[in-house]
Amino acid sequence: MSTMPPMLASPMAAPELDEELLADELTSENLPWLCIVWDDPVNLMSYVSYVFQTVLGYDKKRAIELMMQVHTEGKAAVSSGEKDKVEMDVVKLQTAGLWATMQQAG
Repeated sequence: MSTMPPMLASPMAAPELDEELLADELTSENLPWLCIVWDDPVNLMSYVSYVFQTVLGYDKKRAIELMMQVHTEGKAAVSSGEKDKVEMDVVKLQTAGLWATMQQAG
């Protein structure tokens, strides 16, 4: 004869928990998208800052700051916003030869 207690049915999820999960999902859907440029062994730093100016419209000072972040930290978020806009930025930067990807903020 077994001395183990009888198995209890698993408890149902608490309504508060379900509401929190739903709130997290809604919040993540509203987060902006980021265009990330990654450091690569191919492009010159002067070319990367030139692309940031001509493709993304940054002034020379900001383009150099972003290029230096890519160079020293390995990556930089160079644009953000709605998914469609960021997708277009990624395509433009990839067309220019940069290593660009996108991800949702958060």
